Amino acid sequence: MAQHVTRRITWPRRRRLSGTARYSLVRIATALLQAVAALVSVFALTSLLPGDSVDVVLGERGTPQQERLARTELGLDEPVGTRFGHWVGDLFHGDLGRSLITGLPVTDEIAERFAATAILAGAALTVLVPLALTLGIMTGLREGSRADRALNAAALALHAVPEFVLGLLLTAWLSVGLGLLPATAAGLRGTEILTEPAALVLPVGVLVVRQLCELARQVRIGVAAQMAGPVVRHLRLLGLPERTVVARHVLPGCLGPSVQQLARCVDGLLGGAVVIESLFALGGLGTGFVEAVQDRDIPAVQGYALLFAATALAVNLLADLAVARLTPQREGHA
Repeated sequence: MAQHVTRRITWPRRRRLSGTARYSLVRIATALLQAVAALVSVFALTSLLPGDSVDVVLGERGTPQQERLARTELGLDEPVGTRFGHWVGDLFHGDLGRSLITGLPVTDEIAERFAATAILAGAALTVLVPLALTLGIMTGLREGSRADRALNAAALALHAVPEFVLGLLLTAWLSVGLGLLPATAAGLRGTEILTEPAALVLPVGVLVVRQLCELARQVRIGVAAQMAGPVVRHLRLLGLPERTVVARHVLPGCLGPSVQQLARCVDGLLGGAVVIESLFALGGLGTGFVEAVQDRDIPAVQGYALLFAATALAVNLLADLAVARLTPQREGHA
């Protein structure tokens, strides 16, 4: 009797993306949607500012005929959707328009002021990160100690003090009272501030103090939670040295939340730069943004706002992607 052999055809299985890859794709797509929302918000909010570009160009002496001609030249007589489309199209070509006050391209003004803000933020992060890690690890390893309680008390107290108030108090004490530091950085543009590093001490100090306690507290919470967990107890029972337990198991476990808090600190530095640069007369992006708002320089306001929004979106995206790599347990929730 003949035997019939049936061959089973097996199709190659479709390779599935890992949880981290899926989360990364979703997070990137979310960031793109947030970027679109930021574009719409910046254009809409600047359109709602009191007055418009014609008021800046003509001032108070413009005749109705001059106002109509100026509106036509600036494209303000076109529908809002059409103006938004032209604006977005120019953005994709790297054109942020021209300042209504100086007549220079907004990109050139931003580039001129970028160096001062980059130096300020870089110096603040250089001080903030190692100091926060040191304080957070020390207090987390000694939960309930005097240092731990002092850090929590200082974080609550400093969080309640606005940055401009803290800046004024430190200026009155260290500059006016003791004469140890310059009160402002007036007259220094761009990288010129590196020639007077003492002028950076007060603005960097104010920025760091506000963010230091928050980041240190986040590191402290992560370290304390890891130290009280079952993994550390098991490793201690196995006889591993305390230094090895902390370095190889405790610190990696608290990196994820700390990275996210660091991203929020960068957001805080961007917001604080607007206040601190104006307070200490630093010629950076924050000062430029404040001056553009005061002068109702709409193209400049839009350029600065977009730069701040893009920086915040990029920093938070990178932080979330880093957390996805550092904490594989998130794959199941992606």
